[in-house]
Amino acid sequence: MSATIDEQPTLADLLRSALEQGATENLPELIDAHAAQDIAQALGELPRHHWHSLFERLDHARAADVYAHLPTEHQTLLLERLGHDEAIRLIGELSYDDAAAVLDELRDEHAEAILGALPQDDQDALTALLAYPEESAGRIMTPEFVTVRPEWTVAEALDHLRDHSEIAETVNTIFAVSPEGQLLGWMRLKDLLLSRPRSIVGSALRTDIVSIEAQEDQEEAARRISHYDLDVLPVVDEHGVILGIITVDDVLDIIRDETTEDFHRMAAVGDLPLSMRDATMRLLYRKRIGWLVILVAVNILSGAAIAFFETSIEAVVALVFFLPMVIATGGNAGAQASTLMVRALATGDIQNRDWFRLGSKEILVSVTLGLSMAAAIWLTGNWLGNLEVANAIAIAMFLVVVFGSLFGMTLPFVLTRLRLDPATASAPLITSVVDVVGIVIYFGVATAILQLN
Repeated sequence: MSATIDEQPTLADLLRSALEQGATENLPELIDAHAAQDIAQALGELPRHHWHSLFERLDHARAADVYAHLPTEHQTLLLERLGHDEAIRLIGELSYDDAAAVLDELRDEHAEAILGALPQDDQDALTALLAYPEESAGRIMTPEFVTVRPEWTVAEALDHLRDHSEIAETVNTIFAVSPEGQLLGWMRLKDLLLSRPRSIVGSALRTDIVSIEAQEDQEEAARRISHYDLDVLPVVDEHGVILGIITVDDVLDIIRDETTEDFHRMAAVGDLPLSMRDATMRLLYRKRIGWLVILVAVNILSGAAIAFFETSIEAVVALVFFLPMVIATGGNAGAQASTLMVRALATGDIQNRDWFRLGSKEILVSVTLGLSMAAAIWLTGNWLGNLEVANAIAIAMFLVVVFGSLFGMTLPFVLTRLRLDPATASAPLITSVVDVVGIVIYFGVATAILQLN
């Protein structure tokens, strides 16, 4: 006996139904019952002509909250559908770091028109953020923070935090500064609240400050927040003056974007500015065809190498049977080593200076792997061919696996040294290069051992 369970409608289904049936009087109650993040996710599942209709029915603060949680590509598309005054009002409600990220994705003329219509203080703050290099810590920081002075009493510091709480993105971690703005120390809000009102702030300050300069890479900011388990990372200039803060939610976005980018590159796909849901067939084709053409060109060399050893193939046809097995194993070994190194470099687990130590370890690992695979293929070769063929393909397998492993391990380090993304050492690229070299090694060893002309 079976029972049919009706699927519950999703939030996107409910919103679509209300908009299409004109039952918009139910929208405020439906929207208020869900978090801004859920509304933002549901919006991405609606047809785009419903986006404007939904935002028209949100109050300004709620609209800004939902908009801040949309993917960047959806933020750009929605802003282009809104009227000029609506777009200005929406950008004005965002935090400075979120607003800068949105303006950075718009067409130059559209961004300049919105920026020019904002109040002068907002213009100055956003212009300063957009002046930092792309993917730098300064580009993603928010200048909306509150600091205290070490000579203040706890009561004075708390009064200051209450008076300026509206401009601060977070006060969970409080930074103390000198009159010139130099970062002197920090403390938790809990510690401040539990201190006696007349005690001096400086007596409870911690001086083990972790900060980042505005010009440093945003991935380094993510690494420091993760490594030191921070809620907030202060951003400073070369003189130690605090310029802004980076919060943990900003870091989560960075990690997600960088991880997605690495996966795309390791699969030999260009960077996708849109999600798979929104990417068009033309965009997907354009991002994938380039690498495929390059890899075809590389594989032409494989064909040329096989043609060069045509006499050997004619003399011992059994060599063709084992060729795919040997070449595929070498490519797989290279892809394994490359993936491990790219991920370790991305997480900061290893640095360029670790190459020699890891290289020594990889030599031992690759030799062990090569011997294991050589033993396995030797048994097969001896069974299907003869002892000489088994010896030839076993030696070739050993050399190809060792080469593939060492090449896959070394290439990410070389790319990092050249200031390129190590994720460019994609699995298809590694396997294609190992294919070409592996074919030469395979037939070269077979020709030498079997004494073929």
